[in-house]
Amino acid sequence: MAQATAASTRGVVACFGEALIDFRAEQASDGTRRFVEQPGGAPANVAVGVAALGGRARFIGMLAQDMFGDALHAALATRGVDVSQVKRTGEAPTALAFVALAEDGERSFSFYRPPAADLLFQASDFLADTFDDVAVLHVCSNSMTAPAIAATTLQAMTRAAQAGALVSLDLNLRPALWPRDVDPLPTLWQALAAARLVKLSAEEFAFLTGDGDSVSTVARLFAGDAEVLLVTDGAAQMHWWTRTRAGTARTFVVDAIDTTAAGDACVAGLLQQLVARGINGDGLVAAFKSDAVREDLLRHAAAAGALATTRHGAFDAMPDAAAVRALLETMP
Repeated sequence: MAQATAASTRGVVACFGEALIDFRAEQASDGTRRFVEQPGGAPANVAVGVAALGGRARFIGMLAQDMFGDALHAALATRGVDVSQVKRTGEAPTALAFVALAEDGERSFSFYRPPAADLLFQASDFLADTFDDVAVLHVCSNSMTAPAIAATTLQAMTRAAQAGALVSLDLNLRPALWPRDVDPLPTLWQALAAARLVKLSAEEFAFLTGDGDSVSTVARLFAGDAEVLLVTDGAAQMHWWTRTRAGTARTFVVDAIDTTAAGDACVAGLLQQLVARGINGDGLVAAFKSDAVREDLLRHAAAAGALATTRHGAFDAMPDAAAVRALLETMP
């Protein structure tokens, strides 16, 4: 009952960080290449994904006062995301990402950032009551690529945890966004130490491990605040760890055409289910100790992630609850 009450009063999934415009490459009939404009950005994608699944989502970040910032603001709002804590600036433009797709749907990026508006959000831009109704704060490392925005992100994680929110981190590492003379690892480990729920791709897990071994990487993660670690690997099975247990979870076979934002959809599916069940930071470990609860949580996450690969785009690829239910029914 206490968890259900908490879910009703603190039911918002707040996503902090970047929103940007993806330009997806397409081959025209005459053989020339053109680019299709699509709203995106990892934390913004998660917010849209949570809203699409019926959850209460809020995006917190800085948008530019340009045509792309206007488009992002409208795209978030029309998809049911709370934009009341979005700030605007004329000091920098919207970040852009040009996306190329391989035949199997795997994507590669070319970024135009910095300068970018999302990097200018400061700790003073948070409202005094920003985290009062927040059940989950979700962030990624793209808002840590410069010292000022990294400090703001870490402060947000600390404030959210102090307010009783579950802090979630999807590393979502994009090495091209970091200055060439900067080693991102010290900053990444600061963020990893402050998150209770950590999601990594297999490539990111390997990056953190380096020349070491995976056992040591997991141990270092759990030396911080982490309670649950998830590692995804595309269509391959998902791996999960707690401080005392580990295992795998199956994924879904679909006809993938675009893997952009699949990880974000997976995170959205998991976070929406956690909040819907009234599972907060204190209840996360208990949820993963229960085989039935854990399996159902990860099935929802895997289903949402798989469905996102069957559509083009980021915001546009986020599945709704009906689509997730339909896919879940194919694998009892």
